[in-house]
Amino acid sequence: MARRPATPDLPPEDLVEKIVDIDVAAEMEGSFLEYAYSVIYSRALPDARDGLKPVQRRILFQMADMGLRPDRPYVKSARVVGEVMGKLHPHGDTAIYDAMVRLAQPFSLRLPLVDGHGNFGSLDDGPAAPRYTEARMAPAALAMTGDLDEDVVDFVPNYDNKLTQPEVLPAAIPNLLVNGAAGIAVGMATNMAPHNLVEVVAAARHLVLHPDATLEDLMRFVPGPDLPTGGKIVGLDGVRDAYRTGRGAFRTRATARVENVTPRRKGIVITELPYTVGPEKVIEKIKEGVQAKKLSGIADAVDLTDRQHGLRLVIEVKAGFDPDAVLEQLYRATPLEDSFSINNVALVEGQPRTLGLRELIDVWVQHRIAVVRRRSEHRLRKRLERLHLVEGLLVAILDIDEVIQVIRTSDDAEAARERLRTVFDLSEPQAEYILELRLRRLTKFSRLELEREKEQLESEIAELRGILADDALLRTVVSDEMAQVAATYGTPRRTILLESAGGSAVTGAAAAARSSRGVAAPLEIADTACWALLSGTGLLARTASDEPLVRTPQTRRAKHDVLASTLATSTRAEVGVVTSRGRLVRLSMLDLPALPPTDGAPSLGGGVPVGEVVALEPRERVVALASLAADAPTLALATAQGVVKRVAPGDVPSNRDAWEVIGLKDGDEVVGATHVADDDELVLVSSDTSLLHFPATQVRPQGRAAGGMAGIKLAAGQRVVTFGAVTPALVPDAVVVTVAGSSSALPGTQSGSAKVSPFEAYPGKGRATGGVRSHRFLKGEDALILAWVGTAPAWACGSAGQPVELPELDPRRDMSGTALPAPVHAVG
Repeated sequence: MARRPATPDLPPEDLVEKIVDIDVAAEMEGSFLEYAYSVIYSRALPDARDGLKPVQRRILFQMADMGLRPDRPYVKSARVVGEVMGKLHPHGDTAIYDAMVRLAQPFSLRLPLVDGHGNFGSLDDGPAAPRYTEARMAPAALAMTGDLDEDVVDFVPNYDNKLTQPEVLPAAIPNLLVNGAAGIAVGMATNMAPHNLVEVVAAARHLVLHPDATLEDLMRFVPGPDLPTGGKIVGLDGVRDAYRTGRGAFRTRATARVENVTPRRKGIVITELPYTVGPEKVIEKIKEGVQAKKLSGIADAVDLTDRQHGLRLVIEVKAGFDPDAVLEQLYRATPLEDSFSINNVALVEGQPRTLGLRELIDVWVQHRIAVVRRRSEHRLRKRLERLHLVEGLLVAILDIDEVIQVIRTSDDAEAARERLRTVFDLSEPQAEYILELRLRRLTKFSRLELEREKEQLESEIAELRGILADDALLRTVVSDEMAQVAATYGTPRRTILLESAGGSAVTGAAAAARSSRGVAAPLEIADTACWALLSGTGLLARTASDEPLVRTPQTRRAKHDVLASTLATSTRAEVGVVTSRGRLVRLSMLDLPALPPTDGAPSLGGGVPVGEVVALEPRERVVALASLAADAPTLALATAQGVVKRVAPGDVPSNRDAWEVIGLKDGDEVVGATHVADDDELVLVSSDTSLLHFPATQVRPQGRAAGGMAGIKLAAGQRVVTFGAVTPALVPDAVVVTVAGSSSALPGTQSGSAKVSPFEAYPGKGRATGGVRSHRFLKGEDALILAWVGTAPAWACGSAGQPVELPELDPRRDMSGTALPAPVHAVG
């Protein structure tokens, strides 16, 4: 440690630098806790009583202090921001202005508290700078700040202890429920849906007069949220969960109707959008869906919104398409249907809590009871003081001549005050008030006014004492004031509540499950049996019927006619796709195009690329289709490193869209998957031509998280190139296709040689052995680049789907292949 040079004036010990050793972990923990505390209590979470965050509360209080009432002129927003920042909120002006803008946006708050003049933004664009906009209090803000001068709430010092600010606003409006809230703190967040003021007040009044009311009683008054932008809420089970526990979710839909947009064309007209969704976002998603061929039947989408007619999005439908079916498609693929997650976290007595509907209403009711009680006490105290002064003034007026004489003969004001108290038996405040009395108050008319005022004060005092003495009467006053607020500021409900997508009362669990996964059937599609198809070139489709897939000479030359995986299902079912990363991704059959039969078999030329309907990670590919039915056979998988696994049936999460079905080691990937029964033969082919097959019973079913077991013993540097299964009954018709080439060549650039041999030619062996050779390499060949095991006949295609001729069946298993006319991309 360095020292400063010593001087004769200072002792040596004072010249040494003083360094305090602290524990970094303890310091970081303490600092982070202080930061978290500040964010939670002073920034992100609202108070359950007035439903405001500190910055919002300070904005409304400062605007009230500035006299910016609804009947006063607007002032620059920058002035309000400056006053709030300088006196109450020592943070950035941007944060204050953003909070004030949200208080003024009718699409963000169900009952705006700030009346904004100018560009205060939209769902798609931000507001203008504060120097360009003006603001004043909205009418509802008067109810939030009313009675502040009557000691109804506690005041606390501001940041520099020079001014005071209310700890909470009186809040005659249940703002937290009516306007909702959103905020992200440290370790917690809040997201609350807006509600209708009239409904919430009705429930609050019921709770005021019936303190033992249950949640079900209150839900008769508050059936669900009422969003500022209207729309429809589809499925109410999530709402009920949120009302019970404070957490839940629901789906919102746009309000749409089918109209004739031109004499010869129908269209879909959107007049209300889901909460927080803007028209530009919807149009952008529609255009992206059309370009990606996810949406069909749409000719154009235009925004005709204006101030006169309000929101109006027009989506033109092509001729020959059912508008209702197109609308259902839009609900699935665009923000015209969106989800909202409820997380009712708010501060109660300074502590963050997750609140249900009854707790939220009860906190506000108790706050209003406390406000009315404190206001009544304040008014009683003020009226008693005024009555005391009026009584003294009446005494003085009755004998005013003597009062004047006493004052005129006194040496000074102090002597006059004492003589008045002695002569007329007055208190010090009464004597002081008489000394300050003006001569014009000595008329006969003034005496009558004082007598009427005394009677009025005595009546009001008796009324206030009655309110404070009787809890039932106090609650009646609170209930009546709530009713007055609802009558003054209430508006009709905007959001329609539906038990299900069709509006009928359905089983809650089924509706919630279907809604949460976005599964909705177009109206023209019935739930009929069909086949799900995966082509060798990565196209997905479904058949229009459950007719068997038949190959004919005419379809042999059709493009995209190699089926890598097929699955019997129905048009409104869900299936899974197994990926090379060991994931099973949920897929709705309604997302796949239906292919009509062509000469006895479907052509996959109209299929949709896998990447457009399945969210894949980089370098991840789909290897097979899988059933999600609980009674489906076990799913068998194999990896490039020779691991094989059977997934236990029925192990399918109902609330997830993707999950792992095998735990992969680093560098490993899934090469194949198929459903198998216990008597099936599992087949693995490695890059060094080894083929191994063994009964499926040698692989016991495991859970989703398991990593499987050894399937084939691989030589150094080798990998599994294909995996399949053969049913015993189909063994005579099963064939093995192997394609050999150079391992150093770029994929898709070499034709190689192929061999087709019967599966019966390969003897079976036990699991975890090396298998038998299935292909003899020619000169320049050192690896199998492709293999396939299945029922004859086998077909091959190139990377663009063009057919590639395979050689005739060779009964010998350990033989060389025949040169191919073109590179083979897939066999099926």
